[in-house]
Amino acid sequence: MTTVPLLGPTGLVSRVPLLEQPPVTRPTTPLRSRVAYAAAHVIPRVWGDNTPGAPADIDWEATLAFRHHLWSWGLGVAEAMDTAQRNMGLDWAATRELIRRTAKEAHSVGGSLVVGVNTDQLENEVVGLDEVVDAYLEQLEIAEDAGSAVVLMASRHLARAATSAADYERVYHRVLDRASQPVILHWLGPAFDHNLLGYFGSPAFDEASSAVIRIIEDNVESVVGIKMSLLNADSEVALRARLPRGVKLFTGDDFNYVDLIAGDGASYSDALLGAFAAIGPLASAAIQELDLDNVQGYRTLLEPTEPLSRQVFASPTQHYKTGIAFLSWLNGHQPAFSMIGGAHAARSLPHLSEIVRLANEAHALEQPELAAERWSSLLRLGGVS
Repeated sequence: MTTVPLLGPTGLVSRVPLLEQPPVTRPTTPLRSRVAYAAAHVIPRVWGDNTPGAPADIDWEATLAFRHHLWSWGLGVAEAMDTAQRNMGLDWAATRELIRRTAKEAHSVGGSLVVGVNTDQLENEVVGLDEVVDAYLEQLEIAEDAGSAVVLMASRHLARAATSAADYERVYHRVLDRASQPVILHWLGPAFDHNLLGYFGSPAFDEASSAVIRIIEDNVESVVGIKMSLLNADSEVALRARLPRGVKLFTGDDFNYVDLIAGDGASYSDALLGAFAAIGPLASAAIQELDLDNVQGYRTLLEPTEPLSRQVFASPTQHYKTGIAFLSWLNGHQPAFSMIGGAHAARSLPHLSEIVRLANEAHALEQPELAAERWSSLLRLGGVS
C-alpha cells in the first residue's frame, strides 16, 4: 500500500502518499541533555468488559510491553498519570496494580520511572483537608514501597476543599514532609480537567504561581521539579525563571514542547509529556541530537510532530487519550483500537483521519504499511468505502 486514505469532515475520501519513517536509532547510552518521561496509556483486554463505569480490565502483557518499548528508546515512563485515564476510567484497584507491575518491570531493566500519586481512591467527592492529606499519603506509601519516584498530582478533592492558597500550602507541606525522596509536583490546567480551575488558590496565573513558588521554596529539599500542563508557553517560561536553583521544570505543554525543551539560551524545560508516548522513537532521536549539540537536527525531527500533538490534544483536551491509544494501535503496540471505559469513542473519524495525515507527515508511523492497513479497516468498519 503506497497511499493512505483520508476522510474529510463532509465525508469526502482522498488519498495521500504513505511516507516512511526516517532512519532513527535507539540510543546506546542514556540520554544526557534533557530528562524525558513519556506519560503512558493503558491497553485494555480485548474481550474484557471495558464499558463505561466498569472496573478496568487491563491487558497486562501489552500494557507492560509498551513501557518496555519506551524504555528501549531511552525514555523514562511516567506511570498512572492522566494519560493512563486517571479520573477517566482507571479505578483505584487497577491503578494500584499498575504501579506495582510497572515498578517491577522498571527495576528488571533499569528503566527510569515516576508514578502519579493522587487522591482518587476516595469515594466521596467532597472531603476535608485532613482526608485529602491521608489519601495522598496512602498512595505515596504504595508508590514508595514499589520503589518508584513520585509525581504528586493535582487533586480534584483538594481543589474542592481548599478555600485559599494557604490551604494548598498546608496540604502540600504535610504530604511533602512525609516523602522519603524528592517528588515532582504537577500543575494541571482546566483544559485537561475543568475541576481544577483555580488550582493553587486562584484562576489568576500570577497569584497561583506565587503559591507554587512558596510551596517549593518552603519544601525545597522535598521537590525535584514541577510538571506544568497549562498549554501556555509564556506562563511556563515565567514560572521556570522563578524556580529555586536545582528545581526542574518538566514541560507538560503538548502544544509548545519543541521550543520549551530547546530552551531560550538562559534555561530550558525537561519533558514529561503524553505526546512523547505517541512519538517515542522520534522524541528519543531528537534528544539524541541535542546530546550532540545539534539543535537543528533536533528541530528537524521534532518540529513536524507538534501539529500532530496539537491535533491529538485539541479541545476538548481531556479526550487526548483517544489519540494516544489510536496511534499506539496504528503503530502495532496493541491488538485493537479500544480503551477502558469505552473512551475510544470520544473522537470522530474525521478527527482521527487528521491524526493519520499529520502522523504521516511527521514520519510518526513506525510501521507505515501496517498503519495504513489498520486505518483503512477502521474506515470500512465505520461504513466508509
